[in-house]
Amino acid sequence: MSHTDTAADTTGAKAPVEHLDVLIIGAGLSGIGAAYHLQDSFPGRTYAILESRESIGGTWDLFRYPGIRSDSDMYTLGYRFRPWENDKSIADGPAILEYVKDTAAEHGIDRNIRFRHRVVRAEWSTPDACWTIDAERTDTGETVRFTADFLMSCSGYYRYDEGYTPEFPGIDRFAGQVVHPQTWPEDLDYAGKRVVIIGSGATAVTLAPSMAAEAAHVTMLQRSPTYIISMPAKDKLANKLRRHLPTRLAYALTRLKNASVATAIYQLCQRYPEFMKGRIRQLQEKWLPKGYDIDKHFTPRYNPWDQRLCLVPNGDLFRSIRNDEVSIVTDHIDTFTETGITLKSGDELRADVVVTATGLNLLAFGGMTLAVDGHDIDLTETMAYKGMMLSGVPNFAFVIGYTNASWTLKADLVCEYVCRLLAHMDANGFAQCSPERDSEVDEEPFLDFAAGYVLRSVESFPKQGSKAPWRLRMNYFRDLVTLRHGKIVDDAMRFAPVSTC
Repeated sequence: MSHTDTAADTTGAKAPVEHLDVLIIGAGLSGIGAAYHLQDSFPGRTYAILESRESIGGTWDLFRYPGIRSDSDMYTLGYRFRPWENDKSIADGPAILEYVKDTAAEHGIDRNIRFRHRVVRAEWSTPDACWTIDAERTDTGETVRFTADFLMSCSGYYRYDEGYTPEFPGIDRFAGQVVHPQTWPEDLDYAGKRVVIIGSGATAVTLAPSMAAEAAHVTMLQRSPTYIISMPAKDKLANKLRRHLPTRLAYALTRLKNASVATAIYQLCQRYPEFMKGRIRQLQEKWLPKGYDIDKHFTPRYNPWDQRLCLVPNGDLFRSIRNDEVSIVTDHIDTFTETGITLKSGDELRADVVVTATGLNLLAFGGMTLAVDGHDIDLTETMAYKGMMLSGVPNFAFVIGYTNASWTLKADLVCEYVCRLLAHMDANGFAQCSPERDSEVDEEPFLDFAAGYVLRSVESFPKQGSKAPWRLRMNYFRDLVTLRHGKIVDDAMRFAPVSTC
């Protein structure tokens, strides 16, 4: 139960320390979901969410660029417990943010959020069976301390304060404006201007057709292509089911259908890559102008789903290309000039605005330091247990979503597992749980994914193992069995009885 102690600050004064049963880090999609599951399973348990920013929503509040939207359908990106009732399956950012905020307000979760609290350090004490968490107030600079029985990180895996921008030769000479999508200026005026978007991922393919509506012309400059396919913005079957069935049943059936389709497409890409390459090309030939150079601009060197497959709603990117509003250039940058970009081929792209849609910087657990009994944890020496806990780190769980399916599919399962774990500990008088690493299990990279933003930073993350329960599966239906219905007690998990805190 909640109680308040005191701790000496640097001046010797006693500052109150609030104790909570569970402390959640991050008030985005995952954090709000974790709070719901926790209070639904344990109405009497105390919890708080520490959020470094000043508002709810995480990704969906941070990113404000034109056309921001999900690249997963909302029947799987939405929560299992709260049906998505908008008629659009591929939703825009403001609609998703409203959904997250409404969920928090509807269940009273918003009353338990402490905004502008950035967690910098969390230290576990085995004798006390307790976490001590230090958070920096981003508005005042002061340090606030909490204690908690269980700690849950829902902060995602990328840096919120800056995106990734390579060092481009001559960029200081460019007379126009350079913008990164992660820090989009509210007053950016690109109407009637020539825009060059550097990048080929989900952000670039979203921005290009969205900006084309006002820009004079948009050029998407990519070093190499990405697999891009079209998907209807509205799910006809989902909307039909909602008209004829109870809302929750219609939502559950659509969620199951869409998760099954996404899993099937991923498995087909992994097992029959040449067949899927051919099928994707056939679809692109229908969407693009006759004679378009698909080999150069839409055929990657890797197989489908070795990196994330990009979805465009209702073929908006392909329509913009057909209407000559968007051009794709596949080349390398030689240097920026005052008026644009000179390419390795010798061609020049004239530009008034350049958007560097060049990716993210990864950051594990929001950059906080974890410590156990006075020793800082080196994340690279830990191994992820069931893709949601760390070896040697007691009473700690985290949410990292799927790279090949909707983030929330995994987030919901992790939260359900944590609640089952806490219930097991309650029933058996345990105060501590900790996965203990098996020395016979080989190490593998935490994210087995070839995207550039992953390859740049994956070495700073925990490892995964070569076999269960240390293997990080990217399969919702296998995790469904393991996390929702599988056993809590196994050879890797260690429990300890109640101590005093």
